[in-house]
Amino acid sequence: QVQLVESGGGSVQAGGSLRLSCTASGSIISIVAMGWYRQAPGKERELVAFTRGDVTKYADAVKGRFTNSRDRAKNAVFLQMDSLRPEDTAVYYCKADVVTPFGLGSPEDRWGQGTQVTVSS
Repeated sequence: QVQLVESGGGSVQAGGSLRLSCTASGSIISIVAMGWYRQAPGKERELVAFTRGDVTKYADAVKGRFTNSRDRAKNAVFLQMDSLRPEDTAVYYCKADVVTPFGLGSPEDRWGQGTQVTVSS
């Protein structure tokens, strides 16, 4: 079993900053990729930032404001969010592509429980 635990969400005024953290634990051989998605009320879940190898993909809406970073030794990922806007309000989910002893070598998707980020104007 693999668990992803997020922290760092909260409420902030527009222009402020938050830092999300996510740590994976359990039966992990390796983490191929790790990052963040978000889901706003009434909308579909969307990619925010995702790092695979040395490449990070960012949603256009967050480029230049958000930074995704991994601590591979600790199976952790962090999302530094600066210049936050009301439209960034959503539940943020950590996602990892994890190779486990049970997956025959293929990475499997694992999700955290989500953390709420609310940005007020």
